[in-house]
Amino acid sequence: MPLAKLGVVVLDCPDPLALATFYAAVIGGTPKEDGEDWVTLEGHGGTTLAFQAAPGHVPPQWPEAARSQQFHLDLDVERAQLDAVEKAVLALGATALDTQDRERSFRVYADPAGHPFCLCAC
Repeated sequence: MPLAKLGVVVLDCPDPLALATFYAAVIGGTPKEDGEDWVTLEGHGGTTLAFQAAPGHVPPQWPEAARSQQFHLDLDVERAQLDAVEKAVLALGATALDTQDRERSFRVYADPAGHPFCLCAC
């Protein structure tokens, strides 16, 4: 029997609205500002994502032990759409971190605030 239920996944970042807008373009939903330091992404059909202002935010480095990723999102994409989705997230401001192995079932990127995320072929 679980002790708790996952309520929300929160990403620290320098600009909550900008990062929520990035993820809305990637997974759907609508950013909702809940104060100047907190934005929730609603209506995308999955676990709620929230974005919290973090003054002095230092993004993780991938792969680097001294500033490890600590956490990342896996976003499922149909295998036939993987190349097209990659182009779209890069156009939205993502950075490719590990995308050279085109036969592998996942590719690694950083969002505009530096958080790693993977596009995973399903």
